[in-house]
Amino acid sequence: MSITHDPSDAAGAAAAIEAGFAETRSPGPEFLQGSREGCEPGDAVDPFRAYADWREVPADVLDANYTALSFFSEAGFRFFLPAYLIADVHGRLQTADPALHLTGGFSTTSVQVTSSGQAFERRTGGSELLNPRRYGAMTFEDYTRSRMSVFSREEARAIVAYLRFRHATADLDAAREQIDAALERYWIDRAERAPTARDLAEHVERERAWFKTLNPE
Repeated sequence: MSITHDPSDAAGAAAAIEAGFAETRSPGPEFLQGSREGCEPGDAVDPFRAYADWREVPADVLDANYTALSFFSEAGFRFFLPAYLIADVHGRLQTADPALHLTGGFSTTSVQVTSSGQAFERRTGGSELLNPRRYGAMTFEDYTRSRMSVFSREEARAIVAYLRFRHATADLDAAREQIDAALERYWIDRAERAPTARDLAEHVERERAWFKTLNPE
C-alpha cells in the first residue's frame, strides 16, 4: 500500500483517518459497552452514549475517559477510535494512548521484577498466554487479532496512516519496534485484504432482504 503523504504530517494523517472512517456509523448507545464486570466499564463508556457522531466528542472527554478504549464493545471501539486517533495526531491527548490498543498484542515485552527476594521475568503481549484459567490457550495476539478484525479495509488503511505517523514521530526505538511488528504482522495485510465498506453494506442489504421474506409485514 503506497503512502500518499508525509507520514509525519499531522494534517495528512488526520485527513486519512477522516476519510477512512467516513462511512462508519454508530451502533447505538445500547451497544457501546463491552465488559459488564464491575462499575468501571459503565462509568468509562457512559459519557459516549450522548454522541451519535464521533467527530463531536471533545478531546478532554476522550482523555478523561481513556479506559473506555478497553471497555468499549468491538462496535463501540470501532466507532469512537477515529476520534482518539485524530486527537492524538494533533497532540490533544495527555493520558489516552490509542496506539497501545492497536499494537500492544503483536509483540512480546518483558520486564525483570523482584518479589519476596525472588527474581521474575514478567512477559506480556504476542505469543504469551492471556489468562489460561479464563481463556484457555488464547494468546495476547489471538485476542488482539479478534478485536481488531472489526475494521473494514478503508478503516484499516486509516489506522495504517495513523501508525505510520506515530512511528515517524516516536521518540523511543521500543515504540517504533512495537509499531513495526503490528504493521508487519497484521495491519498492512488488513488494509489490503479486509472486507470493504461496500462489502459490509451489501451484506446488510442481503440480510434485510432475507428477513423481509420471513416477515413480509
